[in-house]
Amino acid sequence: MADSVLIVDDSLTVRMDLAAAFEAAGFETLLAATASEARERLGSRRVGLIVLDVVLPDADGLELLQEFKRQWSTPVLLLSSEAEVRDRIRGLSTGADDYVGKPYDSEYLIARARELLRVTSGRPPRSTVLLVDDSATFRGALQTALENEGLNVLTAQGGEEGLRLAASHRPAMLVVDDMMPGIDGVTVIRRMRLDAALRDTLCVLLTGSTPGSEVELRALDSGADAFVRKEEELPMILARLAAVMRRSRSQDLVPSSLLGPKRILAVDDSVTYLQAVGSTLRGEGYDVVLAHSGQEALEMLAVQTIDCVLLDLQMPGLSGAETCQRIKTAPGPREIPLIMMTSRDDPQAMLESLSSGADDFIPKSSELEVLKARVRAQLRRKQFEDEHRRVREELLRSELVAAEERAARQLAETRAELVEELERKNRDLESFSYSISHDLRAPLRSIDGFSLALLEDAAKLDDASRMNLNRVRAAAQRMSSLIDALLKLSRVAQNGVQRAHIDLTELAKGIGDDFTLREPERAVQFDVRPSLVAEADEPLVRAVLDNLIGNAWKFTKKVPAPRIEVGERDGAFFVRDNGAGFDMSYASKLFTPFQRLHKDIDFPGTGIGLATVARIIERHGGRVWAEASVGNGATFLFTLTPKRIDSSGSGLHRAPERPRSSG
Repeated sequence: MADSVLIVDDSLTVRMDLAAAFEAAGFETLLAATASEARERLGSRRVGLIVLDVVLPDADGLELLQEFKRQWSTPVLLLSSEAEVRDRIRGLSTGADDYVGKPYDSEYLIARARELLRVTSGRPPRSTVLLVDDSATFRGALQTALENEGLNVLTAQGGEEGLRLAASHRPAMLVVDDMMPGIDGVTVIRRMRLDAALRDTLCVLLTGSTPGSEVELRALDSGADAFVRKEEELPMILARLAAVMRRSRSQDLVPSSLLGPKRILAVDDSVTYLQAVGSTLRGEGYDVVLAHSGQEALEMLAVQTIDCVLLDLQMPGLSGAETCQRIKTAPGPREIPLIMMTSRDDPQAMLESLSSGADDFIPKSSELEVLKARVRAQLRRKQFEDEHRRVREELLRSELVAAEERAARQLAETRAELVEELERKNRDLESFSYSISHDLRAPLRSIDGFSLALLEDAAKLDDASRMNLNRVRAAAQRMSSLIDALLKLSRVAQNGVQRAHIDLTELAKGIGDDFTLREPERAVQFDVRPSLVAEADEPLVRAVLDNLIGNAWKFTKKVPAPRIEVGERDGAFFVRDNGAGFDMSYASKLFTPFQRLHKDIDFPGTGIGLATVARIIERHGGRVWAEASVGNGATFLFTLTPKRIDSSGSGLHRAPERPRSSG
């Protein structure tokens, strides 16, 4: 679909001329002679670009521009016959995305429109600005103004805080006050330029000092991309910040064609010569901005991109040489080709011009055709430099990517080697655990057997000896139980998971019946909810339920009306009891081997059951956790599969986080 443009101009001739030019270039046009007609057109449909005359019969063009910017994000190109630099700066400060003076060249205007559409279409939706200033009043006013422009704004009242925020948030731009207690603005910028992660951040230095070369040089020497005086009005400050961002975006683009639109800034205190230069260059299709002093030139460069500068060497006030030095020390403008012009045709004038940083020198006595040729040569040189820089940066990026890929491969290979190695050591450890546990059983059986033999010959023993032998047997049997538990845990680690469709309801009922047969004198209410099913390894899940139901059976033995329940809640299975419970502050010990929360004399056990449960659940990819309080029972919950994600992205079978456990 063709790009559409709204042309707002009270001149019928201009409207028709621009309509013909835009339509020939493939644009769809809408025309308006007044502000009211423009509002009507925009109310009925959206357009890609607005070309707006500054002077209209029923409204001020700049006020209409502000209205458009408040209601739409459409880029606006101002078109005006007002030739003063101040007028152009005022238009750009008000919010215009570009500015072309009358008389205009239609082809140039179309080219600027295309470039504007290309740049604005790639503009990020929101950029983050870090504002560092110890003045709460100024900081608040500028923050509000920036947020009204659609920017994210972070604020800090000191350099230390600002550097911390910069490191954590990586802002697109830093705006920092020069004079602050502690770390000043210059130091903040220098530290950011030394940080590889932050050195590309756009940096603007705020200064409350009076104008002068010393202030500007201090700002630029620090590595700032620009500096702004705090006494300027907020619209001007915003325009300068926007210009820095525009320059940054344009530097990321592929170099533009030599045949594309170019803007020339001509600076001379001689009105006659300036008009002659402007007329000649406009005939070549350039947009020419005329400035009458070095200060006007610097202000112009702060708000609009320029492709080439023509600068008079001898001017009252800020001389051409000093103006050139300021331009060539600023990070952005320093790359702009600069041709020095002078009425002096002598070697000393050439030396002074080139020593100040000018790229070329031309006497005013030369033909204007020579000036045009010099401009074309400088634009061509700049394009070649940009292209070479782009190629170098692409090569550097490709080398960095290749290096990162190599590092990633090496890291992956190293990680894989460590994981193999780790699995081997785990197997060795499990094998050792199994072997040592197995080997310890024989001497323990001997200790227990010989102790039993001595006890059977009780007539030869006194009471103290029998008591000691009983203790030996109890200790041996206790150690045998621990070894059995270790072997069981080792088998869990070694065995693979064979999933099948299993009925947890029937498993739980069978285990409950076994416990009832063992201790028929206990009246335990045992409730198992129907239709509990899962895809899991049946022998391993049987061990889980056996341990959890066994724990519930054990810890309810002192309860007058014991109750055990097996069911499902929010996608997790659970075993709940009304027994002794435990203090949740010790929950991290639950699933660690041999860690127990109750005295053995009250509730005997090996301390390996819950560790076995945790190992089995982990091998299924699930989770296990507990909820309890002292004297009010406990609930153990577990899942047998990883958390599933539904099509909307919300988690199903999501269980609450359990306390961290070292087991």
